[in-house]
Amino acid sequence: MKKSLITGVTGQDGYYLSKYLLSKGHKVYGVKRRNSLINATARIDSLLQNKFFIILQGDMSDPFFLNDVICKYKVDYIFNLAAMSHVKTSFDIPEYTTDVNALGTLRILEAIRINNLKKTRFYQASSSEIFGNSSKKFQNEKTEIAPASPYAASKAYAYWITKIYRESYGIFASNGILFNHESPYRGETFVTRKIVRAAVQIIQNKQKNLILGNLDAKRDWGHADDYCRAMHKIINYKTPDDFVISSGNTMSVRQFTKIVFQKLGIELLFKFKGYKEIGYINKVKKELNHLSKNQIVIKVNKKYFRPTDVNYLKGDFTKANKLLKWKPTISLNKLIDEMIDSELNHYE
Repeated sequence: MKKSLITGVTGQDGYYLSKYLLSKGHKVYGVKRRNSLINATARIDSLLQNKFFIILQGDMSDPFFLNDVICKYKVDYIFNLAAMSHVKTSFDIPEYTTDVNALGTLRILEAIRINNLKKTRFYQASSSEIFGNSSKKFQNEKTEIAPASPYAASKAYAYWITKIYRESYGIFASNGILFNHESPYRGETFVTRKIVRAAVQIIQNKQKNLILGNLDAKRDWGHADDYCRAMHKIINYKTPDDFVISSGNTMSVRQFTKIVFQKLGIELLFKFKGYKEIGYINKVKKELNHLSKNQIVIKVNKKYFRPTDVNYLKGDFTKANKLLKWKPTISLNKLIDEMIDSELNHYE
């Protein structure tokens, strides 16, 4: 039986990856932070009855814990998914972000090196944010790394230290440079889930409007389930390497918002620019009689803007397709439908 260690197991990716590995016959050790909230494991509750799914309480800032766990279990695979993952928040807590995202990765690699675990394979969850405001039409493994936030800088460090340990010590260490990936399990403060959740609450007459930040920001969105399967392919490739995982399509936050509301029976129009931009109802299906034409449902607030923003990301997954035989299988349209259905079922 293969053994895998997943840090950040209670997150969106932790759920999908754990579920997939368990289906492949793995024994999964999931690391979660100590938390007093009863629903802290909500995403993975459905997996907790599996005897091969074991939760370990620890922290990425604790080198003694990480070394002890890695030495004790001597797993075949380590997937480092743990991170302080909110880009905007990283400007407020840059030191903590760096400690978890950058030094946390170093601590794992050091534990592998110190314990001489030659057979252990390591996967580092990198991010498309490391490319910053790239001037290229698309970003791939050869694109210049130019982070534009403390989060991106911490991920860039983790990316480089993974390569350095691979080349210096012969550790099987790979980077997956993942572009934005979403699902019904996405955290509620991430923009896609925030939009879907608010749109459903608006049609349920539980919320008046949705406040967003930069509507012009364009992102390459895919499904987390697809991307976690890519992680498994990356860590099982014949040699350690770095791969961009993306959908190859890009869409603005404004366009994403319009599609979500359209699917729920509301046609939106936008006017004005910058902090003054608003989205209002142009047409609405008659069943939603608590809503009216010209009603403002989208507002913009500068507090949701980053000090330095990344305006455009579009990934090129050619290398992953060629070497790993991977490509996305779930369209953005299907992803949005899945997120809406999940949110509607929650309220029902």
